[in-house]
Amino acid sequence: MIDTSAFQGKTAVYYTLGCKLNFSETSTFGRMLQEMGVRTAHKGEPADICLINTCSVTDVADHKCRQAIHRMVRENPGAFVVVTGCYAQLEAETVSKIEGVSLVLGSNEKANLVQFLSEAFVNRNNIATYKTEKTKDIKTFAPSCSRGNRTRYFLKVQDGCDYFCTYCTIPYARGFSRNPTIASLVAQAEQAAAEGGKEIVLTGVNIGDFGKTTGEKFIDLVKALDRVEGISRYRISSLEPDLLSDELIDYCARESRAFMPHFHIPLQSGSDEVLRLMHRHYDRQLFADKIMRIKEQMPDAFIGVDVMVGCRGETPECFEDAYEFVKSLPVTQLHVFPYSERPGTSALKINYVVPEKEKKLRSKRLLELSDEKTISFYEQYIGQEAEVLFEKATRGRAMHGFTKNYIRVELSPADAKPEFDNELIRVRMGDFNHDKTALKATIING
Repeated sequence: MIDTSAFQGKTAVYYTLGCKLNFSETSTFGRMLQEMGVRTAHKGEPADICLINTCSVTDVADHKCRQAIHRMVRENPGAFVVVTGCYAQLEAETVSKIEGVSLVLGSNEKANLVQFLSEAFVNRNNIATYKTEKTKDIKTFAPSCSRGNRTRYFLKVQDGCDYFCTYCTIPYARGFSRNPTIASLVAQAEQAAAEGGKEIVLTGVNIGDFGKTTGEKFIDLVKALDRVEGISRYRISSLEPDLLSDELIDYCARESRAFMPHFHIPLQSGSDEVLRLMHRHYDRQLFADKIMRIKEQMPDAFIGVDVMVGCRGETPECFEDAYEFVKSLPVTQLHVFPYSERPGTSALKINYVVPEKEKKLRSKRLLELSDEKTISFYEQYIGQEAEVLFEKATRGRAMHGFTKNYIRVELSPADAKPEFDNELIRVRMGDFNHDKTALKATIING
């Protein structure tokens, strides 16, 4: 039994870096502390507890983590500062030596964050404590289904990764692939529905690998969640192409009640030579086949693609080959990431190094290609009707929401109403807004 008396009336601030999974986990941590009597500090109000959930996907991410920790310490003098997440797992001792840090929790320990925090907070001193397990010993799964300040809920269905791509530290930061049961995830989705949630995003590190722990299958999880009453929409955050089964594509296209025509599929490189150097589990032909099957079954599908540029071994010829391949695909949007050297990764053994200036040029070209593809996709729907799930907006500001196939729409301040928040409303989509990030919408009455 945890004694919560020491936390009554205390305040907390939260800072998250990195992926949707991290944001989901932080939101869950916040809810746990709230149940212990801790309230979120108002803007500008010094907090008693600071929680920073870190990322370590690049060296830039590491730098941002350190900056965030220093800023939190500076803005909240005397606060009890907790650091968790991937950077905390990989560099626990280093983080513990940052002035002002009180407690560092790795990937295995964050599942018991409340317990560790309670012990350390009550017995606090000026010496930071850090607790991390070795990667091979990370076994726990910290459940998370949280909304935070967003309309959508984020349901964590899997954690860890067994792939060990040459450029990546995530398996070392989050451990091997593991997951909870389908029954427990259905129960969390039912709770989200009871709270009024209408859309859930399935998150994880490598969610197509679902089932390693329980012997279940991802397709069976999808079918079970589809039966949860009250949830109108599901989105799958990211699926490795070799784990995106034809059965799943066909189910979403023909049978599913609530899984949206929206996919996010990591490619990383459109060059087979670079994919081989990365130790990815597919070639570009397999990737292209998956894209074409989705488009054949769901012509309206929004397809987002992760692309890494400038990794070791990506010669100019490889990049041009990759660029032309991506250009040929009927995808909607590219998430472009410059390669970052990570200590301890086998990519460092690859001789060819891409200069930083060249990485920036390649990134720019791919981002421009992404804009062209996204605008072209949006243009097809100008003048059409669609059902939109709207998100809360500040009074007097435009309201935004998304169609089933993830087109962002904008409702003018004059038409926006508080009661539209978290509601599915039929609209007619017009031309682009001023910065081409959304299509203007008008409400269809009746």
